[in-house]
Amino acid sequence: MHVRKHLTAAAAVLAAVWIGVAATSAGAAPSALHLLYANDPINGTIVRVDPSTGRASTYADCLPKRLVPMFGFSGGMDVAFVGNTAYALVTVVSDPLLGGNAPDGIYRIDGPHSCSLVADIGAWSAAHLPTGFPIALVTGVQYAMQPWRGGFLVTDGHHNRVLRVGLDGSVSELKGFGDVVPTGLAVHGNTIYIAEAGPIVGGSEIGKVVSIDANSGTVADVAASAPLMVDVEPGRGQTLFGLAQGTHSVGDPGSPADPNTGELLRVDGQGGFSVVATGLDRPTSLEIIGNTAYVVTLTGQIWVVDDIAAPPYGA
Repeated sequence: MHVRKHLTAAAAVLAAVWIGVAATSAGAAPSALHLLYANDPINGTIVRVDPSTGRASTYADCLPKRLVPMFGFSGGMDVAFVGNTAYALVTVVSDPLLGGNAPDGIYRIDGPHSCSLVADIGAWSAAHLPTGFPIALVTGVQYAMQPWRGGFLVTDGHHNRVLRVGLDGSVSELKGFGDVVPTGLAVHGNTIYIAEAGPIVGGSEIGKVVSIDANSGTVADVAASAPLMVDVEPGRGQTLFGLAQGTHSVGDPGSPADPNTGELLRVDGQGGFSVVATGLDRPTSLEIIGNTAYVVTLTGQIWVVDDIAAPPYGA
């Protein structure tokens, strides 16, 4: 295993806090180049990164911008593809507390300068507020999305639920939770994996990965615990990885973890994690291509972790 900040050339254009990353292949050939796509919420853009060189370019510049530049949970949060069409998740740009007027939800990327609203998640959320915990933002804080059954699954880390969103604009609650702060998610067959940042206990979040059976709705613990879990991603074979942002010494639950305390973790199959890499600087999201992990950081860098799994699932 080797950690390298190979894609720091992207930092100048990412300028990002709490961004999601997606991967896709250009062309149909088996050896086609994999590309990474990440949000720059401050500028309302999606950035395309060539992981082989670290070269970054603007893919689209039509999304609503972050309302307050230093406010981490606003603007573009995640990117996902359905076929060759890109979609972006945008949050906290309409909440009355911050004075925004652009819809929160999923946008389809129609071209470099053209984005269309597919689903207004903020309006639906404000009209269907959960109960059982304090709510400051009625539109919620949607964190991540994943293509699923002709639409998307979306986590809301403030309203503590997973939403099902259709390409026809429909929104419904798939699963509600207590105050666990669901963040990243992944799908494998009928199993949905959710990263939970977790409640603050003794000054630090106690995060974990859980699974949801899409047929029964049953929730089960997969692995625990880790400080401030922000993403989960399958690797080769049956491997599953989690991303922990790190130790959280600041009292504000909405603040990021301490610098250089993040970890890339592998689910060990026995209810816990094994450590793959440490010392990551406030990671926010994870993408795995082959046996390599790409980790987006709060500072707008993409870190590369090679050889994350040993044979038979690794190279």
